[in-house]
Amino acid sequence: MVVNDNERLPAGGGPLLRVAITKGRLLKRSIEMFEAAGADCSAVREPGRRLILPVTFPAKAGEEAASCEVVLAKAPDVITYVERGVCDLGIVGKDTILELGQSFYEALDLGFGACRFALAVLDGVDFFGSLRHRTVASKYPRVARWFFEAKGMDVDIIRIEGSVELAPILGLADGIVDIVETGGTLRENGLVPIEDIAAVSARLIANIAAVKTKRAQVMRLIRLCEEGLK
Repeated sequence: MVVNDNERLPAGGGPLLRVAITKGRLLKRSIEMFEAAGADCSAVREPGRRLILPVTFPAKAGEEAASCEVVLAKAPDVITYVERGVCDLGIVGKDTILELGQSFYEALDLGFGACRFALAVLDGVDFFGSLRHRTVASKYPRVARWFFEAKGMDVDIIRIEGSVELAPILGLADGIVDIVETGGTLRENGLVPIEDIAAVSARLIANIAAVKTKRAQVMRLIRLCEEGLK
């Protein structure tokens, strides 16, 4: 969807910011954060088929009202849009950042969407006790490779797009590296986490050029996010 210039909201005395937000749970929590800071997010709550939506923050002491546009996107695209500069900021999980790398500023740990990367195996499997060559399946091959290289282990990594829990059950892999929140899905499929790899939560990221050219607006939005989190 393309937004015409005459449809875009005024920017409260500065350039209009675009904020790409990961669809799903992170979007819901991001809306709650903005609303806690006083923003009108009614358009984002009822988006219809629109993918670019206005959010307006009220005027505060010494500051005018401010507006931004929220761009609804999948997590990898949030990073692409911010890196390429078509969006000034983005809200995305640390899991995506660790997997895809980064050419942007990681401005703020938002705290919500908390979970962790973990190595998991079928219950009873001694993953580290065996000397044989191991195979691990993951939706996050870069994270998995980094983890095992740090341990000095030569492990084959297989990328899986769907339910990664199937890989050890079917005998494709000795273990998996995946996101774990409560561990319920692992337990239901006979797997147990045996080592945590990294903590994960939602992060506010910023385009490097935007931090320089729109510094006042970017810093104000960061402050509003901090206010909403409180």
